[in-house]
Amino acid sequence: MALQLALAPSVREEPLTSPVRAVAGVDVSIRDGQAYAAVVVLKVPALTVADQAVVSGPIQYPYVPGLLAFREVPLILRALQRLREPFDVLMTDGHGRVHPRRFGLACHIGVLLDTPAIGVAKRPYIGIYSGLSPDKGAAVPLRDPGTGEVLGMAVRTRSGVQPVYVSVGHGVTLPEAVQLTLESAVRYRMPEVTRQAHLLSRRTFS
Repeated sequence: MALQLALAPSVREEPLTSPVRAVAGVDVSIRDGQAYAAVVVLKVPALTVADQAVVSGPIQYPYVPGLLAFREVPLILRALQRLREPFDVLMTDGHGRVHPRRFGLACHIGVLLDTPAIGVAKRPYIGIYSGLSPDKGAAVPLRDPGTGEVLGMAVRTRSGVQPVYVSVGHGVTLPEAVQLTLESAVRYRMPEVTRQAHLLSRRTFS
């Protein structure tokens, strides 16, 4: 927790400096004490696969809410090192600034690699929102219930389905993060890049 608090000021929310041509998605699946970290790189806007990698290893850190990065990042970094194709933005199936110490999984990876990163999660770890339209593309701020600080956005990627929760990890603005999420979620609730990373991580041990 102290390390997260110390590193949180290193997160930069700033516009991307070049067009996004490739997005990398990461996800980790766990079975029988073994973790499988997968990364998939998709070209945009076509969302075609340019590269992918999987690594596995024993779980070295217990599950502790708010400290997911310490459980998953070591394997994710190994998977990223195996890529042969470059990417412009990293997208995680987890939070960025939507975190009690403003330093979730996407922040951790983004700061460590000094690369643009976005958190897109299925559930809000913290934060409240209201007034979200049921239509695809709707987005409203996700706020800290105590201070009102905007932590991220609740985003409807498909009409009539539950939203996803988008936040800055590093090196990107919140509007850019929302736009990239919507552009990547063409058929399903979750962005295609993290969805494919999840499927790849699951196939590894199936």
